Amino acid sequence: MDLHTLKIFQTVAKLGSISQAARELQYAQSNITMKIQQLESDLQTTLFHRHNRGTALTAKGSMLLTYTEKIFDLIEETKNVMNDDQTPCGPLIIGSMETTAAVRLPAILSKYHNDFPDVDLTLKTGSTKQNIQEVLQYELDGAFVAGPIEHPELIEKEVIEEELVLITDTIHPQISSFKDIQTRTLLVFHAGCSYREKLEQWLHQEGVIPKKIMEFGTLDAIVGCVSAGLGVSLVPQSVVAKQIQEGTLRQHTLPTPYGKVKTVFIYRKDRYVPASLLKFIGMISD
Repeated sequence: MDLHTLKIFQTVAKLGSISQAARELQYAQSNITMKIQQLESDLQTTLFHRHNRGTALTAKGSMLLTYTEKIFDLIEETKNVMNDDQTPCGPLIIGSMETTAAVRLPAILSKYHNDFPDVDLTLKTGSTKQNIQEVLQYELDGAFVAGPIEHPELIEKEVIEEELVLITDTIHPQISSFKDIQTRTLLVFHAGCSYREKLEQWLHQEGVIPKKIMEFGTLDAIVGCVSAGLGVSLVPQSVVAKQIQEGTLRQHTLPTPYGKVKTVFIYRKDRYVPASLLKFIGMISD
């Protein structure tokens, strides 16, 4: 078993086809087949199920793919360590909840870009659940998520504590209990959103089943639809402060413990932290 063979195995596994892997790697199909058979013989196990549409990983094949990706990640990390002269440069991919990206990050990202122009900074928005998964899978260098996380493979640094509020249109009466809005439509982000989870916890506590739930992909859509009277939502107060001040939305205080949530920055414990990420962490910690 060598790196060359593992690369062939990884390509077949991801494409699900020996013929497609042969085209991707520009090898003869027979050579790919021979290498896979040799690998299976060396490991004394079957790595793929063969079928008329291509290949599918066996349970042992899935295990090997996990280790293969770790091996190549470690090789790439080693190269980065050797080439890192502590000058921030190269790609840096940061994940964030959309609400954090909209309110908390613009000033930070602008300063970081001005201070370290050689870093190719990318920001990807997603739910807390999605961001955690992508950090664990090495797809993100770090991410802003709702905490606490307390995951054994992650380091988390508290960034800020957000106040959560219910928002309604301006003509909605004061809310003292969730029963006051159980007939209204709830406007929420897709599953995996930490704010939605808070809302669902409160629902369960109150013993209330909402009349209808509508899912949205963007904060602007939720805020606009709440303002238009379509329903109610739960968001950080910071993201609607302007609309509250302008009188286009009304906010309602949540009971303890549902009214507070911490935003934390997470990154992997086992991964080398390049200068670009170190500087970013330093900037958000100031």
